[in-house]
Amino acid sequence: MRRRTASILCAILLSASALCVAVVARARTAPQATSAMAGASSVVKARTFVSLEPIPAGKEFQVAVVVDIAPGYHMNSNKPSDAYLIATTVAPQIPAGFKLLGTIYPQGRDKKFAFSPDKPLNVYTGTVIMRLRIAARSNVRLGIATIPIVLRYQACNDTTCLPPVKLPVSVQLKVAAAGTKTRADHPEIFSTASPQS
Repeated sequence: MRRRTASILCAILLSASALCVAVVARARTAPQATSAMAGASSVVKARTFVSLEPIPAGKEFQVAVVVDIAPGYHMNSNKPSDAYLIATTVAPQIPAGFKLLGTIYPQGRDKKFAFSPDKPLNVYTGTVIMRLRIAARSNVRLGIATIPIVLRYQACNDTTCLPPVKLPVSVQLKVAAAGTKTRADHPEIFSTASPQS
C-alpha cells in the first residue's frame, strides 16, 4: 500500500514538474515575440520638412518625407520590379486651400536577394527622400495648417518580409498673406536632387 501511494505521489510530482517547465518555457518565449513585433516599428522611420517659411498665399512649395531604413533592410521602390510587389507611396490628405501639383519619387536601385537570385528587385535602402509639390491657393486660410500624409511600404531583409505598413505622418506649416517675405528652409534637403537608394 505504501509503495502504491509513493508511486502515485511520484507521478503527481512528475506531472507538476513537467507543467512548470512548460509554463516557464512559454514565459521565456513570450517576450521574444513581443520584442519582434516592437522591432518591426523601428525598421522604418519617417520625418517631414517644408521648403518655405512662411508660405505666402498663392505660392508653390514642397514637402519632403525623409525615410530612414534600418541597415540590412530594404523596401520596394515606387516602381517595383513586379506588379505583385507593394510599391512605396506617400499619399497626402490635402486640406481646403491647397492643391497637390505632383509627387516626386527617387529612383530605386536594382539588387539581387537570396529569395530572388535570378531577378533583381528595384528597392530603396538607407535614406530616401520623397517630395510633394503643393500650391497654397490665393484664398487659403492664413495661420497654422497641418497636412496629414500616409507612407505605405513593406520592409524586408534578405530572407523575410514584414507585413505591409501604412505609417501616418504629418507636416505643419505656417501660411501668410500673399506677398509676405519668405525664406528657403532646409536647403540641405530641397536644394539637392533626391538621393538614390
